[in-house]
Amino acid sequence: MTVQANMAGAQPMARRFGAVLPLLKGLVAIAAVLLAVELLVIAFGIRPYVLPRPSAVIEAVLRTPGAYRDAMIRTGLETLMGFGAGALFGIWIGVAFSRLRFLRETIFPIFIVSQTIPVIAFGALVVMWFGNTILAKAVIVFYLTFFPVTVNCLLGMRAVDQKQVQLLRSFGASDREIMRKLRFPTALPHIFVALRIASALGLAGAVVGEWFGDTTGLGVLLLQGMYAENMVAIWASILCSAVLGIAFFGAIGLAEKRIVFWGGESS
Repeated sequence: MTVQANMAGAQPMARRFGAVLPLLKGLVAIAAVLLAVELLVIAFGIRPYVLPRPSAVIEAVLRTPGAYRDAMIRTGLETLMGFGAGALFGIWIGVAFSRLRFLRETIFPIFIVSQTIPVIAFGALVVMWFGNTILAKAVIVFYLTFFPVTVNCLLGMRAVDQKQVQLLRSFGASDREIMRKLRFPTALPHIFVALRIASALGLAGAVVGEWFGDTTGLGVLLLQGMYAENMVAIWASILCSAVLGIAFFGAIGLAEKRIVFWGGESS
């Protein structure tokens, strides 16, 4: 009994460790890259104005941790707001496109055309409409998020085996039940692939949106470093953006393991 109890207690711990493993791998990968760059800079005598030592970049962050902490919180909040709204809208409209052919043939081409607008141009318009507010940055993130989620949701819905649909219909399942029990679960792995891609796009959009004017954020720190020609400050902002991106990516991976539990390691 004691051995079984220990094994039962170890299983939840193993699942929790497996959930955070992608995040740990990402952090280890960043640490390895930073170490490699540090050694290369020292070995080849690369000048700081070309490529600063990662240790100097980390030192710059630790010298003013409050500024970088506040910037990461602001940019992270903008990304989270726009990403959440874009993901929900993308899933909803993807489901609608899968069920309504007329809507798919009329609205979907408009979405495709909208994605040809450069994010810089779209960001300028949004800032003029909403001002230099957190809402404007969230709208930019929304713009970059909803389309890949819509496309992958639609692809997932159309990947359903029609024989399974016919089988459920033979048992008297309604369209709503088929959607809930078959179509949407089938589309979930596709949706999470899009969410991972959209999280990186959304974070980049939030940073770019802050270039149009703001008081805090990673984009602001990056722009200040560019104007001051401070290579260390530029790379410090890039490093913080990378850490924030890994955090978002890891959170999505954790949600995927909990929701798409039937996917196993291949999901």
